[in-house]
Amino acid sequence: MNREKEIYKVTLVGGAVNVLLLAFKFVAGIVAHSSAMVADALHSLSDFVTDILVLVFVKISSKPQDKSHDYGHGKYETLAMTVIGIALMAVALGIIVKGATKIAAWANGEALKAPGMLAFWAAIVSIVLKEAVYRYSIIKAKKLNSKAVEANAWHHRSDALSSIGTAVGIGGAIFLGERWAILDPIASVVVGAFIVKVAFDLLKNGIGDLMEQSLPDEVENEILALVSGIPGVSMPHELRTRRIGNHYAIELHILMDGGISLREAHDKATEVENLLRQHYGEETHVAVHVEPTEEQQ
Repeated sequence: MNREKEIYKVTLVGGAVNVLLLAFKFVAGIVAHSSAMVADALHSLSDFVTDILVLVFVKISSKPQDKSHDYGHGKYETLAMTVIGIALMAVALGIIVKGATKIAAWANGEALKAPGMLAFWAAIVSIVLKEAVYRYSIIKAKKLNSKAVEANAWHHRSDALSSIGTAVGIGGAIFLGERWAILDPIASVVVGAFIVKVAFDLLKNGIGDLMEQSLPDEVENEILALVSGIPGVSMPHELRTRRIGNHYAIELHILMDGGISLREAHDKATEVENLLRQHYGEETHVAVHVEPTEEQQ
């Protein structure tokens, strides 16, 4: 099964779970009068929307290079991760505002109704299912080297962790008595704050890649070490790197004996390219500029 179909399969599994939880949480939140559970339901709704985004953008990113996209369409997958981060941030801020509004109302003397047990059990079910989907998705993301699937996996994990906060808040409001009903909106604010952190990390990585951010130092150092280990090649420099979707783009200069033939220099540059593609994947874009050693320039 090819990479695109595997990504579809992972995303559809997560989407099916999101649809079930979305309906269950909304019903539980409304019937059990729980603002924390309604907030959790909105989080599941954002999960479902991002599942659709992943399916659309991965379809586009899998297209081969064409006349208008010399480097392929991999950036669309990075764009999907960024859009997921924006959606997640919007949901988180909405949750925080709604929870804070209820807390303010309580502080002004308004009585809050304690949530019902249905909301508590909905939170428990959500924790179990979303953690299972996260573990499945993150394993597949690493295997497929997909940033979009990884972002979606963390979206599932954020939902599982937010449901833990929801369960604590709802449980406290139920088992400690109605005077502790304030724990329910407090839990929703805590959940929102956690989701903000997850969204910020996704946006930081996504925008970094879209803005041609270099690969991490450890990867660049590894590239230099690999190239330096090739006999006849010395002083790799002017290294430039970036990520194109789930692939790397690597450009660098190398020094070689100026007395060798053009054919030998070409073959050695090809050896450098093949080594890097063997190490980082056949889709890696590699550009090598050959220079003669200083005494022969």
